[in-house]
Amino acid sequence: MAGDDRIQQAAQFLFDGHRARAKYEPIPDEFAPRDEKEAYEIQSAFHKLIIPERGAVVGYKIALTSAVMQKMVGFDHPCSGAVFASGVHHTPFTINRSDYVRLGAECEIAVQLNSDLPASEAPYTRDSVAKVVDAVMPAFELIEDRGADYSDLSFLGVMADNAWNAGLVLGQPIIEWQDIDLESAAGEMVINGEPVGGGKGGDALGHPLEALAWLANSLAERGQSLKRDMIVMTGSIVSTKFLDQGDEVSFDIDTLGEVWLTVD
Repeated sequence: MAGDDRIQQAAQFLFDGHRARAKYEPIPDEFAPRDEKEAYEIQSAFHKLIIPERGAVVGYKIALTSAVMQKMVGFDHPCSGAVFASGVHHTPFTINRSDYVRLGAECEIAVQLNSDLPASEAPYTRDSVAKVVDAVMPAFELIEDRGADYSDLSFLGVMADNAWNAGLVLGQPIIEWQDIDLESAAGEMVINGEPVGGGKGGDALGHPLEALAWLANSLAERGQSLKRDMIVMTGSIVSTKFLDQGDEVSFDIDTLGEVWLTVD
């Protein structure tokens, strides 16, 4: 099977699964990604299929920036997926549980950019990306894993499936963030009044801006650039929690504030 045909068949398989709201199944062996390069090629082809429904790419999520998340899925380094216009929400937000096969939430520090990070200027460092961060904020990433079996999971297939991003919920942006210790900022997730997990900003590759630099460099390797006004989710500091109808969820992080969602 020609390489381009394999990529397109894999992307169509993912698209059809989402449209049918089918339980997650691995991409069939005959066109499953064989390495990370192919996983991102499939992801890009999948994006082209879903952009008419979900809107333009307005940012990115970074997955597996913390040890707790890598342990959860059995993959030992980060990857990324796109965020689409229709998936950007603001606190407090109410989610319709019936829109998801299985809805999860992750707790993160998000950043918004005030300038491009062009591929031509890579490699980037934490210091160089800090110069284009316009605001930081607490955020939930919404996860749609379609009921995947984590005991038998090829994470290359998850990468191809846009790393399961299903949107985000943003807290209030903080513009004067430069004196905030993002590495030490501690956050806690609470569901229905009960704490369910916590972490600190430094759990994301040592610092949220290290995660941002990783993303800018990873995209540059594929000839892609981060753009002005994009939102970047820097990685969860709490393992994914799956939500049910009626749940009330908050994430509060030192000096950055709080974000809320309710599941209808």
